[in-house]
Amino acid sequence: MSSTAVAVDETRHSSLVPMIIIGVLFFIFGFVTWLNGPLITFVKLAFNLDDVNAFLVPMAFYLSYFFLALPSSFILKKTGMKKGMGLGLFVMAIGAVMFGQFVTMRVYPGALTGLFVIGAGLSLLQTASNPYISILGPIDSGAQRIAFMGICNKLAGAAAPFVFSAVVMSNIGSFDKQIAAAGSPEAKDALLAAFAAKVHLPYMVMAGLLVVLAVWVVRSSLPEIKPSSDNSERAIGHAKGSLFSFPHLWLGVLCLFVYVGVEVMAGDAIGTYGQGFGMTPADTQHFTSYTLIAMLVGYIAGLLLIPKFVSQQRYLAFSAVLGVVFSIGTYVTSGYVSVGFVAALGFANAMMWPAIFPLAIKGLGALTEFGSAFLIMGIAGGAIIPVIFAHLKQTYDFQAVFLCLMVPCYLYILYYGAAGHRVGQHVKD
Repeated sequence: MSSTAVAVDETRHSSLVPMIIIGVLFFIFGFVTWLNGPLITFVKLAFNLDDVNAFLVPMAFYLSYFFLALPSSFILKKTGMKKGMGLGLFVMAIGAVMFGQFVTMRVYPGALTGLFVIGAGLSLLQTASNPYISILGPIDSGAQRIAFMGICNKLAGAAAPFVFSAVVMSNIGSFDKQIAAAGSPEAKDALLAAFAAKVHLPYMVMAGLLVVLAVWVVRSSLPEIKPSSDNSERAIGHAKGSLFSFPHLWLGVLCLFVYVGVEVMAGDAIGTYGQGFGMTPADTQHFTSYTLIAMLVGYIAGLLLIPKFVSQQRYLAFSAVLGVVFSIGTYVTSGYVSVGFVAALGFANAMMWPAIFPLAIKGLGALTEFGSAFLIMGIAGGAIIPVIFAHLKQTYDFQAVFLCLMVPCYLYILYYGAAGHRVGQHVKD
């Protein structure tokens, strides 16, 4: 065997174990993140809320990224990426305990605080893991590696609503009838309290698993990667020493903001969207899983096509066009067909994060952690856009609101994939 072949084999082996470990992490935060869809329906029932207040669930969860991603980058500078990931898992465990306890007590602000803390741990985890996997190999094939992580993430996300439904939301149809038949406010309150308490044990178990995983990651063979040396290729024409000399990064932050907004709309808001056609919670409880299954198919397509047949930026532009087409499809149809188009957006969305993130951090060098933190702050789009939908649908046709929110977002993503990622770089793709 030639020395070149040996070197290639060693490189593949050296990156395999880290990819498996990071893949496990992506599975975990995929499961936790995509619980938000069924949680919206759950809190509406458990706390007797309207849609606007129920949508505080994704708002509390995703706003934590905005407030804590930048502090996370400073923490990672001190701890390193490996210990930072372990710390993120431990913070998530604390949030899971808080959420389970406060929901059981039926204290909604406390439950939202628990979700915020879970999001805080995830912001630390994502601020470390996304650039880690992006620069574990060549940056131009970063989308392919993140796509593999995405498959782990979305497998968990597709399973999460089914697991939640089986453990917490079973017999939800008969529960609605019991609430309607409750003879007094006290009887109704007792039923709701018993229903809310069903999340306590699952979230305590989740907290314990997260602590075990935190210890495992810290004690694993996961190597430290130094972004300053592994992502230092700079494009011609950049000023040195400031993130403001990388306009493609800031355009990428906005791109991730609108992307996460449309991803959450397709994944978490799909149940509320279906209920707009008169569907019951029992009918819509698995809708999030259908979006995640479509995303899985999209990730597999991305793994097969990028970068061998198409560049990550061109696939991003193609995905954005699909997003526009499917969004129009939601408006011109109705009922389950319209919901099907919402779920199909999962396919269009699948390769967006894997393409946007490496394009946006390309060439940042020693500024990679801070650039990644600003990109993670863009996840706040998942807090803002769905809440706008929840407010506007009270006054206007929910399908028209959905269309008017989604299409401009996909058009901007199209711009970034076609041209925005090159702004200020003066280099060929």
